[in-house]
Amino acid sequence: MSDDYLVRIGKLIRDARQHRGWTQSQLAEALATSQSAVNRIERGNQNISLEMIARIGEALDSEIVSLGYAGPMHLRVVGGRRLSGSIDVKTSKNACVALLCASLLNKGRTVLRRVARIEEVYRLLEVLNSIGVRTRWINEGTDLEIVPPTRLDLDAIDADAARRTRSIIMFLGPLLHRMDRFKLPYAGGCDLGTRTIEPHMIALRRFGLEIAATEGIYHAQVDHSVTPGRPIVLTERGDTVTENALLAAARHDGTTVIRNASSNYMVQDLCFFLEALGIRIDGIGTTTLTVHGVPHIDVDVDYSPSEDPVEAMSLLAAAVVTESQLTIRRVPIEFLEIELAVLEEMGVDCDRTTEYAADNGRTRLVDLTVRPSKLEAPIDKIHPMPFPGLNIDNVPFFAAIAASAQGQTLIHDWVYDNRAIYLTDLNRLGGRLQLLDPHRVLVEGPTRWRAAEMMCPPALRPAVVVLLAMMAAEGTSVLRNVYVINRGYEELAERLNSVGAQIEIFRDI
Repeated sequence: MSDDYLVRIGKLIRDARQHRGWTQSQLAEALATSQSAVNRIERGNQNISLEMIARIGEALDSEIVSLGYAGPMHLRVVGGRRLSGSIDVKTSKNACVALLCASLLNKGRTVLRRVARIEEVYRLLEVLNSIGVRTRWINEGTDLEIVPPTRLDLDAIDADAARRTRSIIMFLGPLLHRMDRFKLPYAGGCDLGTRTIEPHMIALRRFGLEIAATEGIYHAQVDHSVTPGRPIVLTERGDTVTENALLAAARHDGTTVIRNASSNYMVQDLCFFLEALGIRIDGIGTTTLTVHGVPHIDVDVDYSPSEDPVEAMSLLAAAVVTESQLTIRRVPIEFLEIELAVLEEMGVDCDRTTEYAADNGRTRLVDLTVRPSKLEAPIDKIHPMPFPGLNIDNVPFFAAIAASAQGQTLIHDWVYDNRAIYLTDLNRLGGRLQLLDPHRVLVEGPTRWRAAEMMCPPALRPAVVVLLAMMAAEGTSVLRNVYVINRGYEELAERLNSVGAQIEIFRDI
């Protein structure tokens, strides 16, 4: 860019910042950079990439700044490269979004450590900011501070941001204790087929919540005289359903028993956070949770969510598919034990360190080293089960791994209506996957991967699976419109590049 353009862009950024009422230091915190760097950018004295302009536009919610680029983000992948070295697992996406929703329970200051800087988190922050919650990145952009207002302004909610995340559904549990009536936009997120909120409603009706859905809006009404007089039995052992029931029970003045509860990683992290708020929970890690609620919560809390087992599985799959030796550090082993048992049956050569505690003091971690292996298809089908079974979100990665193994593997993704269909996108890269029905795929291996240009699947995990196959394919592939990957992974391309991948981020100009 010429100096003249740098000055003009700098003025646009300065005007957008001042319009939002931010100081240079606040913008610097949002960008994880220094105040002096922001000052140089605004004076036109620093070269600035289109990617940085896009990040500034997102931080300032300014279309004027975001006019510096056009179109969505794409990835150009030079495949056939071996990975090496070590890579750390980031904190859990699903735990972080649950904790953001849970912060609405607290009238005090909440600090979450090492929050995943992903699109799903950004959308929730936009929603929280729009209803009056003050948030800012602190400690060089690694931690997140959340300070609630005295009164939430639900009428000012950012509906566009809310519709881009399914996590908005977890506002129901905290909000039913704060107001008699409120409205929320329909939940969005990945395109995974029909996903009803009825299991949520069955649980939350026991706290007096009733919802009427009209024209893209949930109209909620709360009868505060209604309380759960007997145990709540969840009709679906779902993660977000369990979390919503926990969030409702947390401020219920009494004891709530939740049966058929999920005991998955994000649910446990939420329980640990609620304990930090002063709520006693018996049975963490089991399918029966007993919550001793606290009607008023006003504490300053500091909490560190644990690492993401699905990201750990993604990195493990990257090593397997590219036939690499890679050390994956800070792996939450208790949530990957079934997956590792299946992989070892298939012939994956790996070892692990002794266990150590995560920063939350509760989750068990290991460092895992994976080496090039000769794989055989598993005897039994691959299918998910509630924890401690094989994680639902880890099933897609077995499609790429099975494609690298000798023989046929049946993958049965019974939970989602159409996610298995997206796995057949691997056929564009040389895979041999046969769709038996919307839930079952037969994978034939081994695969000679080949480069291709294609659109990103609209579901998070299948999209990453396609990226991993491109990393294994000789030649140059292009994966277009990768917003869905950015929803769940922080700087995935850059981090894979740090261990030997060659992935370029670009946009259409």
